[in-house]
Amino acid sequence: MAGLVVCGAQVSYIGQDCREIPEHLGRDCGHFAKRLDLSFNLLRPHFLGVNCGCQTEMGDFYERKWYRPYVARSLEGLSAFRSLEELILDNNLLGDDLVLPGLPRLHTLTLNKNQITDLECLLDHLTEVTPALEYLSLLGNVACPNELVSLEKDEEDYKRYRCFVLHKLPRLKFLDAQKVTRQEREEALVRGAFMKVVKPKPSSGDVAASPEHHYTPLPSASRELTSHRGVLGKCRYVYYGKNSEGNRFIRDDQL
Repeated sequence: MAGLVVCGAQVSYIGQDCREIPEHLGRDCGHFAKRLDLSFNLLRPHFLGVNCGCQTEMGDFYERKWYRPYVARSLEGLSAFRSLEELILDNNLLGDDLVLPGLPRLHTLTLNKNQITDLECLLDHLTEVTPALEYLSLLGNVACPNELVSLEKDEEDYKRYRCFVLHKLPRLKFLDAQKVTRQEREEALVRGAFMKVVKPKPSSGDVAASPEHHYTPLPSASRELTSHRGVLGKCRYVYYGKNSEGNRFIRDDQL
């Protein structure tokens, strides 16, 4: 099979632009593979079209196609690799809806340069499906805040990220390219739960989210220029200057 490289228990299927794991790969190599490299492919969740009928307000019936995510499709082939210990998924298109099957023996997982943004969602999923995980790398994802992703991130952002990851996955020995230290473990035990970065989610009624809205400093209920409610009147008060501070230093003969 073109593109397939097998060396002992190591299987590589790199740069084949596959959108899902081929069935023959799991059928031929799943029973013996301990290391699987699927880097530089196009693995990502699929969206399946579903036909549905709709009826307009005028009673006319028409048919249209809508899309629903089928998130497990691209990686469901991993279920054939029950003895897998190392999985390389670098440089794909995997996002927050990544779904892995149960891999009880997996101890190494690299997801570098994908499209993962929700760190907590990923860690919760890995806690369930990869209980033996010891090495994890997320470099190049938005969920991993460092200068590779954004110049606005600094070392403190990355330290908070490591602390939160170790709080969620305390069994890790290596995170990204660095070994987990004893000090990091102790800090994660005490402060890890508070290192979560919470981002506000835009509401459905958010004005900024509407492309048709044009910003104006005036309220939306402003009246027309000719429809004013001003009041014109006369003031009966006459100012004599008795309360003026300047008059305290002026004598009558100087007036």
